[in-house]
Amino acid sequence: MVTDKTVFEQVVALLSAGEARFRVIEHPAEGRCEAVAALRGTEQGQGAKALVCQTRIDGIKQYILAVLAADRQADLQRLAAELGGKKASLVSPAEIATLTACVPGAIPPFSFHSQLKLVADPELFDRYDEIAFNAGDLTRSVVLDAQDYLRIATPAFIRFARTASMAD
Repeated sequence: MVTDKTVFEQVVALLSAGEARFRVIEHPAEGRCEAVAALRGTEQGQGAKALVCQTRIDGIKQYILAVLAADRQADLQRLAAELGGKKASLVSPAEIATLTACVPGAIPPFSFHSQLKLVADPELFDRYDEIAFNAGDLTRSVVLDAQDYLRIATPAFIRFARTASMAD
């Protein structure tokens, strides 16, 4: 989608149009999940971590915006298998910029690009009534009612999160 709006403006416009219950929090620039949760005053697990991945399905590259709780790790093998691919990998920062107009750590859990399929691990929404995420830049976050997110974003559900190891 080509637009003159920033990603933050697109997110706020989408949520406002959908009459979502949300609030914006401005904070120092931060992309690390644990640190930004402290700045927001939320739990780390409420963070909706958005990863831009790719897999091949029937020989065709498919881009995926995979959303999971920020205190979990993505099982990319399971994600690929659930989508019909053999393996999945994270994309380069240049591809992230092209597909999301964001830097890593600032990607909201919404796809504004026609080639970026939105999937979410349902565990995030089972655990929390509100989710939190950086909204297109590292200095602004949105805390959003989880049910409003699901109603507006309509992600496909795939269970691909696993508990983060102690080495993280």
